[in-house]
Amino acid sequence: MNLPLFIARRYFFSKKSQRAINIISMISVIGVLIGTAALVIVLSVFNGFENLIVKLYNSFDPDFKITLAEGKSFRVDELSAASLRKINGVAYVTSVLEENALVRFRDKQTIVTLKGVSEDFERMTGIDSMIVDGKFQLMNADTDFAVMGGAIAYNLQVQPGDYLHSAEIYAPRTAATSLLQPEEAFHRSFIPTSGIFAIQQEFDAKYILVSLRFAREVLETDSSLTAIEIGLSKGADPDKVRTELERFCGKKFLVQNRYELHASIYKIMKSEKWAVFLILTFILIIATFNVISSLTMLVIEKKKDIAILHSMGAGMRLLRRIFLLEGMFITVIGAAGGLILGLLICFLQEHYSLVRLSGSGSFVIDAYPVHLHAPDFLYVTLTVLFIGLLAAWYPAKNLVGKSLNLRAVAADE
Repeated sequence: MNLPLFIARRYFFSKKSQRAINIISMISVIGVLIGTAALVIVLSVFNGFENLIVKLYNSFDPDFKITLAEGKSFRVDELSAASLRKINGVAYVTSVLEENALVRFRDKQTIVTLKGVSEDFERMTGIDSMIVDGKFQLMNADTDFAVMGGAIAYNLQVQPGDYLHSAEIYAPRTAATSLLQPEEAFHRSFIPTSGIFAIQQEFDAKYILVSLRFAREVLETDSSLTAIEIGLSKGADPDKVRTELERFCGKKFLVQNRYELHASIYKIMKSEKWAVFLILTFILIIATFNVISSLTMLVIEKKKDIAILHSMGAGMRLLRRIFLLEGMFITVIGAAGGLILGLLICFLQEHYSLVRLSGSGSFVIDAYPVHLHAPDFLYVTLTVLFIGLLAAWYPAKNLVGKSLNLRAVAADE
């Protein structure tokens, strides 16, 4: 039989002569429980927002994007799309031509990024699922169409399907013919709008999607591209495909995955997540002061028991283990309850949307998203147990010895 564990368990569950000790012990358990649940819930909410952003970006960004390491545009014959499709794991190859342009619609105008894409773009991304008005259509026989970001369409007051009023696209010519006639420095084309997409403000206020054919016509180029976007087949190994792409493209080109395309955003999200984790950990540390108070009062109450056990041959190490285990009982019970409570709240939020976002009509979701990650449970558990161990260690190490010394002094007197 493990004697320290047996005695610690009896101390924890038995009634004390001073009812305040039981109350403080219960408060200690509740404090650890609430702190643990808060850690689980907050981390799960951050995971939910991260997954939401990744999902939104996945509907627009490719698995890999190939651009020039230095410079902006390159010739089509410098990087063969047909050869890229032969790489194992590559399912889609989209040729891209991007350039800033001025868009006018009636009496309104704005600066946008005109993105011309080839046919694989719709199949490679989930852009069709992000259409909020109209439909995704860039070409129909000889007619070209534009699909606008929601913020651009709102600013210009564009309505999809209004083929009587087309948007005017002004793109700079590579070489102006005359400084005395500024209008000749821009190429103007008209294009109707077939649909409006809403993904995220970064995209909605920036991009107008057009066919690669129309982009080349507006930008007056037949053989230039600014990027090639790659979509992977299901089950493909991204690391192996990336290695093959980098080997094929050479040092002249840069291969980036979707996380690298928005590295700053993902870093900020990770930093915010762990910053909040540290803040809640400090709050949990404050809550564990109740554990110190509870053990301190318990040691004072059990001074006579400590002296009896010591006189029966119990060493200082055994006595300290009793109260250390007593403190760990409080921590473990609180941590277990907090994990269960946090898991329950996250489950209810995920399935029943208990807490909704204020002003959710302007966002793509109406409630706080949550997503449970197994490693987060491990981090939370280890953090809580470590803090609880430190909280129990001080009274177990120092107060037990002082209690014996006080008893010895009292006996001598």
